[in-house]
Amino acid sequence: MYHFTFYRKMAVIICLFLSGLSFAANAQENACTIKDRACILQELKENTSKIENTSWRDQTYRELAKTYAFEKEFEQALTIIDLVQTPDIKAMSIRGVGMMLAHYKDEQAELTKKFAKLRVKADSIAHPPSHGIALTYIAMAQAFAGDNEGAWKTTESMKNSALRNKAYGETAEIQAERGDFKSAQTSIQKISSLSFRNKAYEIISKILSDKQLYQDAYDAAKMIENNYKRGQAIQYMLDSQQPRDRVQ
Repeated sequence: MYHFTFYRKMAVIICLFLSGLSFAANAQENACTIKDRACILQELKENTSKIENTSWRDQTYRELAKTYAFEKEFEQALTIIDLVQTPDIKAMSIRGVGMMLAHYKDEQAELTKKFAKLRVKADSIAHPPSHGIALTYIAMAQAFAGDNEGAWKTTESMKNSALRNKAYGETAEIQAERGDFKSAQTSIQKISSLSFRNKAYEIISKILSDKQLYQDAYDAAKMIENNYKRGQAIQYMLDSQQPRDRVQ
């Protein structure tokens, strides 16, 4: 009886060991090669679907969507965005994909088509604040891509005035970073709130000063309808042009 039990236990152990070897062999056989990024991305997608925590799963999907966009697999990136359930994380996913589009600078017609598809994903967000933020991100990405008309059109469609004004301001900052003061000024003039406009002009004046575009920075500062903020912006421009700390 003892020997029978012993041999039965040994048989079970051996079967488990052989099963483990078989599983390891199959896993090794089915593993992606390091150069096959499409295979690895598919593996990552399948792994992500098994994450039980919704927030963690959505955060992982967000990064995966950005990576697909980086790989110029835009349609795949869109399918990943659809899998994200958390509204604010979906908005951030849209931002990441949009910024990747801006870096690749496709032909304008193709870029317009892709941003239109991204807009559809943004409009699928039922949570109003997250929807507004997603549209802001799309407008910013369009501005990064040099599509000013597209950025203005996206922002103009936003219903929340505070978010719309903020989006115009964000767009102006991006245009100023590109050294395009004329377009930045157009964006700011579309802002309906005086306080928002003043803040936007102050910010882009400093950006232009940092880029050593002093005339544009000065012109932007003069548009500020607040004497204190105007003075601060002009002083920043002067100190950028000829730093006072050189004088000992």
